[in-house]
Amino acid sequence: MKPLHAKKLRFLACLAVCMFIYTFIYLKVPLYEEPNDQKFRVKKAECGFYPDELCSALFVGKPAAFKIGNFCQHFYQPKPLSCVQTPCNCSALLKTLHFITRPLSDEEGNFSLAYIITIHKELEMFVRLLRAIYMPQNIYCVHIDEKSPGDYKTAVQNIVGCFENVFIASKRERVVYAGFSRLQADINCMRDLVNSKTPWNYVINLCGQDYPLKTNREIIRYIRSKWNGKNITPGIVQPLHVKHRTQVSYREYVHSGVPYVYPAKRRKAQPPYNLTLYFGSAYYVLSRAFAAFALSDARATALLQWSRDTYSPDEHFWVTLNRLPDAPGATPNAGWQGDLRAIKWKDQEGSSHKGCKGHYVRDICVYGLGDLQWIIESPHLFANKFEPARSPLALECLERRLRLKALRQARVPVERHWRLQERSHFSLRLE
Repeated sequence: MKPLHAKKLRFLACLAVCMFIYTFIYLKVPLYEEPNDQKFRVKKAECGFYPDELCSALFVGKPAAFKIGNFCQHFYQPKPLSCVQTPCNCSALLKTLHFITRPLSDEEGNFSLAYIITIHKELEMFVRLLRAIYMPQNIYCVHIDEKSPGDYKTAVQNIVGCFENVFIASKRERVVYAGFSRLQADINCMRDLVNSKTPWNYVINLCGQDYPLKTNREIIRYIRSKWNGKNITPGIVQPLHVKHRTQVSYREYVHSGVPYVYPAKRRKAQPPYNLTLYFGSAYYVLSRAFAAFALSDARATALLQWSRDTYSPDEHFWVTLNRLPDAPGATPNAGWQGDLRAIKWKDQEGSSHKGCKGHYVRDICVYGLGDLQWIIESPHLFANKFEPARSPLALECLERRLRLKALRQARVPVERHWRLQERSHFSLRLE
């Protein structure tokens, strides 16, 4: 055998061994190509050892992990969460759904957060969100869209009724995307929270497709160390390209079909009190003192009334008030700082991110498995948007990661039911 030929054979043998190790140990997929109509043979592919190993591979961006993950979550239909579609007694619900039932540290027990959660669909997503942010020392106001089906409202009420510190908003709105009703929903909950006896420190607003990236402890430390009594309302002076939102009058159409906001043929008067309008995020972290100010100050009340016929008023209301120098916890000179939401906007593709691996809805990425690495590397407190029906493993990976972090940070003995299930629909072996 010629030396060159022998070296070539040794190289090919070495390459084959490396491919075998890489494929079977790290990726667990077949070496050979499957027919076009079936990328993985059901008899060969394994979703065993998942989701934890698969999630770890997804978090670091291993390409084969996306293929396996998509196959596994497509093949298995996720089982419904227990005690969600079928009511349970409250004791069973708390344990079966793995709610944390004690403060995990004195630091957290002495600093209460309030949450406003606006929802209208996807019951299981709401439960997963509530479970992720729930702590017994916090307080939660849930606003259910008045347009939601009656059985959905009943199901949410059954779940909320198991918690002393979770309640439904006393007044509900028929919410229209980008309409004043969306802002009013937050106002309704905020009024209930300000009137509550729970001594909460800050209020955070969420929607039903948000999910936290930080633990309760990390959120508290971020607020206390980075902002030290200040409110977080990312935004800037209203730029030219959004001035039309507040220069003409808008109306909500909610009578039939899909509700929407449309411009009326009427120009608006200037903002009250000669206020300078700002434009920013609809999401915020606000001190209790500021929340009370926003509900009672004459300028705030006038701005709220003036905003009733503007487009997406929640994107100018909070940030404008928080730039008033005399508002409690105001940040008059702040810009886009805040790191509240990890969002992949379509028009930022190529600059702040490399594209959406799920799909876009209203120019916002609904995350897929390929977005997980970008999400966990983000410094933000929460991420938006998720649709567990389309990509259940993406949410499950984040859910298991967050709970593991929270329990590792705990300064109290960890109760068994706080741990998420060891096995799931992704931890089965395909035969």
